[in-house]
Amino acid sequence: MSVFTTVTFEQLSHWLEAYPLGQLRDLQGIASGITNTNYFVTTDTGRYVLTLFEENTAEELPFFLDLMTHLAERGIPCPHPVKNHAGSSLGELNGKPAALVSCLRGKSLEYPSVEQCAAIGRVLADMHLAGLSFPAGMKNQRDGDWRQKTAAKVAPLLRPADKALLDAQLQFEAEADSEYLPSGVIHADLFRDNVLFDGNELGGIIDFYYACQDALLYDVAIAVNDWCVHADGSLDQARVMALIEAYHAVRPLTAAEIEAWPGMLRTAAMRFWLSRLHDLHFPSAGELTHAKDPDHFRNILHKRMAEPSVLGSLPA
Repeated sequence: MSVFTTVTFEQLSHWLEAYPLGQLRDLQGIASGITNTNYFVTTDTGRYVLTLFEENTAEELPFFLDLMTHLAERGIPCPHPVKNHAGSSLGELNGKPAALVSCLRGKSLEYPSVEQCAAIGRVLADMHLAGLSFPAGMKNQRDGDWRQKTAAKVAPLLRPADKALLDAQLQFEAEADSEYLPSGVIHADLFRDNVLFDGNELGGIIDFYYACQDALLYDVAIAVNDWCVHADGSLDQARVMALIEAYHAVRPLTAAEIEAWPGMLRTAAMRFWLSRLHDLHFPSAGELTHAKDPDHFRNILHKRMAEPSVLGSLPA
């Protein structure tokens, strides 16, 4: 979430005439994240988040907006898209597809506790179950093909040791098969900065714009690699098991998923190492941007390869 496309107070005031939200009172750019332009918007009726989509097309965006609506109406704490007078939750602003969603309470965490990791496990399982009734139709844009192509693009820029790590993981993924694992709609980016907490109470999940159809276990691995790690990338076993056991209590993991767990953690780490390498070496121009350190996920990948995480038996 950054500001790549500038929106003025006057421009947004005019645009909001198409919405039943009253007059614009305040507009503030959000300077975190790296993909879309985001603003906090305050009107007579409340506070919202405005997103201008820098990469997604108007044709694919209804999937994400409809998914959020689907989940919110089934009790999942996530933003609810706002429809304009014409009944559409998608508009256009300054030449970009744009949408408004409800603004959730709380703030992101830097140091999650065991209890907060358990809350993440529960809500992730609830979201996966609620998503089973949503008509999935979005391919994972950061899938194995993307990883191979991105790896080829960044490989010439890597140090020899990192190139060897990359090659080893690519070989591992070429021999792995996750097609047999339970799949459905996943968030695919459930990092700490995409979840809001009000104390120990979970306020909501945000930023669904990487959501897609993929292995449900992949979503769990992405979350664990961010929520349950020490600064050096190693796993905090207490937080791992809190998240996994809470998830398992709502949607029990299958024997195949438990077996695939160590490799899925590696694949999830590889995806974000590659995206951060790409953003570092091939950045987009933005007014307010924050490039994230790719070495963090290189370290996580190295740790997952050297110290595989084994789940063992889980409560029945």
